[in-house]
Amino acid sequence: MPDDLRLTAAEALALAQRLIDEGRPFHAHEVFEAVWKSCPEEERPLWKGLAQIAVGLTHALRGNDRGAVTLLGRGTDAVDAYGGSRGGDSLPEGLDLMVVTVRVRALAERIERSGIKAVPEADFRLSLARPHIAPP
Repeated sequence: MPDDLRLTAAEALALAQRLIDEGRPFHAHEVFEAVWKSCPEEERPLWKGLAQIAVGLTHALRGNDRGAVTLLGRGTDAVDAYGGSRGGDSLPEGLDLMVVTVRVRALAERIERSGIKAVPEADFRLSLARPHIAPP
């Protein structure tokens, strides 16, 4: 990622999600880090937390149980704290902090309980957005 990458929050989330979906969470981390370094101070905990989650997914893909659990936990704690303090009023469209924290915590618990080898690689391609529900 270029050092001067400038994306809106929605663009960053979409790009990072695509990278996670492609099995490239480290690159998603770089997108989140670029936003974290350029966003308003009060948003930095959110983007830093998302970057840590992406690094946790990177550790998972590389078979590092401890690193995955540690970074997924740190990232989830940061995202959860941000959501509790902000109420989600300035989130990119589709980002649901509760969905993120529930999914990431569940993945970290599975890794810790059973080991990375027991978790299908596809499960490391977490969706950060709330599920899309088609209108009736």
